[in-house]
Amino acid sequence: MAQPLKARLAANEFTLGSWITIGHPAIAEILAHAGFDWLVIDLEHSTISLDQAGELIRTIDLCGVAPLVRLTSNDPNQIKRLMDAGAHGIVVPMVNAPREAEQAVRATRYPPAGFRGVGLGRAQAYGAGFDAYLAWLKTSAVVVVQIEHRDALRDIEAILAVDGVDAFIIGPYDLSCSLGVSGALDHPDVLTAMAEVRKAAAKLRKPGGVHVVEPDEQRLIDARAAGYNFIPYGVDFRFLDRNARLAVARVAKD
Repeated sequence: MAQPLKARLAANEFTLGSWITIGHPAIAEILAHAGFDWLVIDLEHSTISLDQAGELIRTIDLCGVAPLVRLTSNDPNQIKRLMDAGAHGIVVPMVNAPREAEQAVRATRYPPAGFRGVGLGRAQAYGAGFDAYLAWLKTSAVVVVQIEHRDALRDIEAILAVDGVDAFIIGPYDLSCSLGVSGALDHPDVLTAMAEVRKAAAKLRKPGGVHVVEPDEQRLIDARAAGYNFIPYGVDFRFLDRNARLAVARVAKD
C-alpha cells in the first residue's frame, strides 16, 4: 500500500497533483487514473456543490489517489462536512496569520487536539470504522495553507511552522494583486515575495508549490528547478481547452 500523502510530505518527497473545477465524477476518475498523487477539488472558484464534492471525493479515493478540497474560506463547518465525506485534507485559501492556520488545523481534529464535532459519515465507514478513522486522523489528515497576500509575508515563518500545517501553495495572481501589480507574475515585487516564502519553507523543511495552471511541461520543470516539490499541475478545463485547440490546429495545418 502506498504511503499516505502526509507521510510523503513529511519526508519532503516530490508529489504532483492537479485541480478539479468541473463537478462530474468522470473528470475525477480520468485525472486520478492519469497518475497524479493527489487531486484538489476546488470549491472556491467553481460551482461545485457539497453533494458533488462528496461524489468527487469518493471517486478519487476509490482510485487510490488522495482527495483534497480547496475551501471557499477558512470555515470550520465546511471543513467538518468535507472531512466527514472522506477528504484526506484541505487547502485553505488566503491564510495571512498563524492563528488562521491554527484554526484550520484544529477544525480538522477532534478534541482535545481540535474542536471538530464528531459525525459518522463516509470517512468513519458510517460508524463501523470510527476507531480506525480516529487512528487515521492522527497520522494522515493533511492541511495545506495558501500564501496569496502580502500580509502573509510578515509572519510567513510562523504560519508555516504551525503544528499540523503540512505544505503550502503560493497563489501568484492574488499575491500580485495584493502587491499592486495585478497579473504581473514576473514583476520583481512578486518574484521577491515568492522567494521570501521559499526561503522560509527551506529553513523549516516545509514542502510547497505554486500552481502551474497552464499544462506546459517546461513550466513544470521550471517550478521544480525553483525548489517546489508539492506542485499542482494544470486544471481540468485547461487540459480540455488546450488539447482540443492543439488537435484542431494540427488538422487545420494539413
